[in-house]
Amino acid sequence: MKIPFSPPFVDQDVVDEVVDTLESGWITTGPKVKALEEEVCKLTHAPRALAVNSWTSGAILILKWFGIKEGDEVIVPAYTYSATALAVLHCGATPIMVDVKEDFTIDPEKVRLAITDKTKVIMPVDIAGLPCDYDAINDIVNDESVKSKFVANSENQKKLGRMLVLSDAAHSVGAMYKHKETGVWADITIFSFHAVKNITTSEGGAICINLPEPFNNDEEYATMRLWTLNGQTKDAFTKSQGGGSSWKYDIVFQGLKVNMPDVCAAIGLAQIRKYSSQLMEERKRVAERYHQYFSQKHWSQLPIIKDDSRTSCYHLYALRINNISEEQRDQMIEYISNNGVSVNVHFIPMPMLTLFKNLGYNIANYPVAYDNYSREISLPIYPQLSDTDVDYICNVIEEAYQKVV
Repeated sequence: MKIPFSPPFVDQDVVDEVVDTLESGWITTGPKVKALEEEVCKLTHAPRALAVNSWTSGAILILKWFGIKEGDEVIVPAYTYSATALAVLHCGATPIMVDVKEDFTIDPEKVRLAITDKTKVIMPVDIAGLPCDYDAINDIVNDESVKSKFVANSENQKKLGRMLVLSDAAHSVGAMYKHKETGVWADITIFSFHAVKNITTSEGGAICINLPEPFNNDEEYATMRLWTLNGQTKDAFTKSQGGGSSWKYDIVFQGLKVNMPDVCAAIGLAQIRKYSSQLMEERKRVAERYHQYFSQKHWSQLPIIKDDSRTSCYHLYALRINNISEEQRDQMIEYISNNGVSVNVHFIPMPMLTLFKNLGYNIANYPVAYDNYSREISLPIYPQLSDTDVDYICNVIEEAYQKVV
């Protein structure tokens, strides 16, 4: 048996939606992108959503929109994919890494201790589909003693009057925190629609805009849309409609080129329409079957898929093995892979990666992140897995543990 780790979900509805785009004669940013943005708003209840060509480009866009530059600091967890910190580096700013909690999410107390007069943004990360503690993060940025440290150096920073909460929700589209969807718990939330995500556009992402007054979210959407198109006042679809001066445009600031094309949006559009009713329910089925099996094993530490305040969207099943070393974990993965099951690790903490080590980050300063990583194995979880597949995966994990440990 060969079980891949995370193949994309492509059914006839996806094929039909993509073919419809191809046959329409318009494949870059246009009506399909607009429809996808509207579906994201319906799913999350965010005021506005802007489609982009990746999570990373969306994060760079927002940091630049907020005026992040050299000398600024952005607080991020040490336990996340590198893109979280790379977006900060691309703006010339410094990622300030803090440790995480046992549930993989950023530790709010470590965040509070890391704040300086250079801190402009806090970027919590929802890991594996589980939201972080947004109440704690929002309480920190709105604390008067913390706000008094904030030094605004751009118009948007002055307008907000405090640190921006920018949620890295790459994993958590459809997840719930205190009975509300991710997308409305931070000032800005960015989802990933990469090929392995719960909803995919092949490559892509969506920025949910949920800024408080005096910001007008409709106006900020229009401005950010210009940011995705080199600061150009008209997109190609509008210019293509013909008519007297439809070809005329202006460049009003130094933007980026990070728009999502319609041919990609079509894939996500077909998926998001059945996401809550079908795709996420199938992921839940797989997660609960894993839970049923591994809850009976003394050597397993189950991931949180639901607690008093949070419900995961089941993006990853991040199993940890009790009382093993990193080397033993790696041996287990080798055995599992040799028996036809593709697994993964989420993630190698950033301080362990060459780029960040060379910048002076040291994994010894993040003991919880290292402990989580050293014992973690991400299991396949997607709608196409049958119960028989899941049972086979469970048995192979058990065999790997018995052989190695």
